[in-house]
Formats: sequence, structure tokens, C-alpha cells
Amino acid sequence: MFDDVAPRYDLVNDILSLGRARGWRRVVAEAVAAVPGEKVLDLAAGTGTSSEPYADAGVDVVAADLSLGMLEVGRARRPDIEFVQADATRLPFADESFDAVTISFGLRNIQDYRRALAEMLRVVKPGGRLVICEFSTPTFAPLRTVYTEYLMKALPGIASRTSSNPEAYQYLAESIAAWPDQEALAAEIARTGWTSVQYRNLTGGIVAVHRAVKPAAGTPSAAR
Repeated sequence: MFDDVAPRYDLVNDILSLGRARGWRRVVAEAVAAVPGEKVLDLAAGTGTSSEPYADAGVDVVAADLSLGMLEVGRARRPDIEFVQADATRLPFADESFDAVTISFGLRNIQDYRRALAEMLRVVKPGGRLVICEFSTPTFAPLRTVYTEYLMKALPGIASRTSSNPEAYQYLAESIAAWPDQEALAAEIARTGWTSVQYRNLTGGIVAVHRAVKPAAGTPSAAR
């Protein structure tokens, strides 16, 4: 499915998010707070758009995705970034390989996302960071109603005119509607073993950025 939409994926995302996607990415990069000398794993990186801020800042970043089509587009566009095909539930990286791991708009697409959270914990060093950006639940009831109408009616229509695979965006709308809200996702992250779980709502809660820390060596994990 994602191979089919790869060539126009970033353009369609900008259109469907009404231009908000780039601002959301900036907030994620700020939350990751990576500096030169650190190594970041960017999961569900697609064509590497979300990985670019780290590479441009001199941070060692690995852009990982399951879709070969996405990776091919990314490699052609940014040959300076390392692209790796990876299943988020069985990451091909050694324990404690990264200073931070981040995933934007991809956790929702992983069938066993709890296992993916555990894998992210495994590959991050003690004291390392997790940053997740994902669609969430608007906190203001009228906005929630409008947003639901947009998801189920307007979004598929726009996708049919801009994407090579509009069915993929019908799935997108349905998966967003079924996804846990901010508090529920925070609880799942903590249950996996991450600590200091916090989240920040963006655009009224349409998107939420969750941040957490892997316990330092010898420190027992605690639920949020």
C-alpha cells in the first residue's frame, strides 16, 4: 500500500494536513533535541522527510521503514542519509544502539504497536529518549466533531484527486478514528517500561507528541 503512494507521499501529506505537517515535524525535532555526536533512529521514516532535520544538523540518523518504495524515493532524494528496511516489531539493530528513537505518524500503522514500543526501548541506550508524533483526539468537542467529519468524508475525496492510491487514505481515516487518545497511549508507553511519559497537544489535539525516557542502568522502570 505505501509503496504505491511513495512518489507523491510528501506532497499529499502537505495537502491533507492543510500545511500543518511541516510545523508538526519541527516540534518533533525539538522534542528529540538531538545534537551532533548522537545517533537517532527515525522509524516509519518513509521518504526521509522527517529525518532531514537531524542530518542537516550534523546528527547521525538512520531512516528506517518497512516500505521499499518509500526507501527508494528517499535514497534518490537524500543519498547522504542512511536508509534501512526494518520491521518495527523486529528491529535489525543491536541493544542500546541509539541515543534517541522517534516515529511520526507510523505507530498507528503497526499491528502490534506494543511490541514495537518494546523494541524501541531495547535499541535505545539507558537514559535515551523516545518521541512519538501521532494523530490523536481533539480536546475541544466542536473541533472533534468537525475533525471527524473531515476524516471520514473530506479526506478520502481530496486523496482521490491527489494520490495514486486513494484507498490508502480511506484506511488512514479509519485507523485515526480507532486510535487510542492521548492518555491511553501515554499509559501504553509507560506499561512498556518507558518512564517520565509526557505529551503535548498540537493543533487542538488533532496531533499529540509523546515523549519518554528509558530508565538509566540499574533504575527500575515505573508506570506513569
